Amino acid sequence: MQIGIMADSHDNVPMIKRACELFNTHGVQMVFHAGDYIAPFSLNPLNQILQCDYRGVFGNNDGEQLGLQRIADGRIHPTPSEFAVGEWQVLVAHEMSILEAVASSNRYRLVVYGHTHRPEVQRVGHVLVVNPGECGGWLSGRCTVAIACLDTLEADIINL
Repeated sequence: MQIGIMADSHDNVPMIKRACELFNTHGVQMVFHAGDYIAPFSLNPLNQILQCDYRGVFGNNDGEQLGLQRIADGRIHPTPSEFAVGEWQVLVAHEMSILEAVASSNRYRLVVYGHTHRPEVQRVGHVLVVNPGECGGWLSGRCTVAIACLDTLEADIINL
């Protein structure tokens, strides 16, 4: 099962659109966003372009949470949040201060986090841990997302 992963989009609507188009091209079955959407209008590409469902969590810069919830129709949750994807459990968080403990618990197939704006893929036992970097690209100048395969526990960081 292919999963699209994004975080820290920070209102960069052209890059959010590009990410949605990329996820559509790759036929991902679900997209997870690890927070920092910023304004509710930044969700429009997810609602209008993306051909699969999405879920996400709030980030530390998401001040207009009621507006985001309204536009997302309940798809954005507090951080951290657990989601079932088929037979697997996925944990999505914005900040992951207890990453090692969570990953080594083997409770999840996939752990997704953001906040650092630095892409990272690692395996901890039977858990795939992915930070897709920043979709927005405002901090590093590099706009990235990830596509993960839950069957093989592999993920690729993709430059937009």
